[in-house]
Amino acid sequence: MDQLSDRINSLPISATLAMAAKARELKEQGIDVIGLSLGEPDFNTPEFIKAAAIQAVEDNYNAYTPVDGYAELKQAICQKFQRDNQLTYQPNQVVVSTGAKQSIANVAMVLLNPGDEVLLPAPYWVSYSAIATLAEAESVVIPSSIESDFKITPEQLEAAITPKTKLIIFNSPNNPSGTIYTEAEYRALAKVLEKYPNIYILSDEIYEHINYGEKPFSFAAIENMYDRTITVNGVAKAFAMTGWRIGYIGAPAWIAKACNKMQGQITSGANCIAQRATIAALEAPVSAIQYMVDEFRNRRSLIIDLLRTIPGLTVNEPQGAFYVFPDVSYYFGKSIQGQLIENADDFALFLLEHAHVATVSGTAFGAPDCLRISYAASEAQIREALSRMAKVLG
Repeated sequence: MDQLSDRINSLPISATLAMAAKARELKEQGIDVIGLSLGEPDFNTPEFIKAAAIQAVEDNYNAYTPVDGYAELKQAICQKFQRDNQLTYQPNQVVVSTGAKQSIANVAMVLLNPGDEVLLPAPYWVSYSAIATLAEAESVVIPSSIESDFKITPEQLEAAITPKTKLIIFNSPNNPSGTIYTEAEYRALAKVLEKYPNIYILSDEIYEHINYGEKPFSFAAIENMYDRTITVNGVAKAFAMTGWRIGYIGAPAWIAKACNKMQGQITSGANCIAQRATIAALEAPVSAIQYMVDEFRNRRSLIIDLLRTIPGLTVNEPQGAFYVFPDVSYYFGKSIQGQLIENADDFALFLLEHAHVATVSGTAFGAPDCLRISYAASEAQIREALSRMAKVLG
């Protein structure tokens, strides 16, 4: 450890990946663990996208790709932004990366200096704070709770801003809470940011198509925020393409150019076959993936109903993504089956060891009273997992 850099020693391990690894260890010992910890759709990639990838192989796409993505893909991304988000981006404002996580890391690396502050409305995705740490910036958490549907207020935002604030990261639909900010709520937050022209906004919209009625609104669609907003998206969640690793940004041209330069020294261009498949994904009508969203909606109803039968869990109804984020603080300080539960970490570990259900503690998401449960699993698995949880908690 002494020989490792301060940079890597200061970096936490991803809580979601750590939980998945623990669950795998138990599975290897022959224990039947139900994994509700990873944010990964359990559907196969749609056939028309696979066909495009096979065609790309047949067409001998095998050479290095342009660092910022194929011209045809960038064109498809611009059209997608126009169609779905009413955002006008030119190809020189778009950078394609190896997953949305790299897109976010690029933005952090090109915008943040040591000591800059990044505002994270909580709950936030675990990697935001880690990426800020890598960029030598400080994370400033703005808390929320289940009572406010996990949304922050303009007053909270105003109170968190200091002269060092450089970036705020919004994520709607939200991972881990499934919360969606309405257009009115985003405009109220933008009113505060209007007063601080040196603060940039990263809007992570990776879950946009997984929504249950309330269509998400893009922050960059607020007229005077467009020049300060970086819109991040990708194909992992909505198209069941997690392993294909394609994410992208739409941003002011000077930020896109800097991200292109950064990526050119780290990974270069994203995978050629995955890029061709992504063109097919983005050119298809959104209705082509509606069957997955409909199934997620059914599972959401099922898991909420089952969770509400377990005493001590407080559950709200998320409007998007495929997570529920119950408040489990009722159990803190109590002993279950002789085991003292002091916090959400203990609670998640207890469920893994006693119910053999993998979830993720809310601590890593900046919401220490909560537990993230993914319902990107089959109905049978959800029923069995919740039955086990009810048994050990009853």
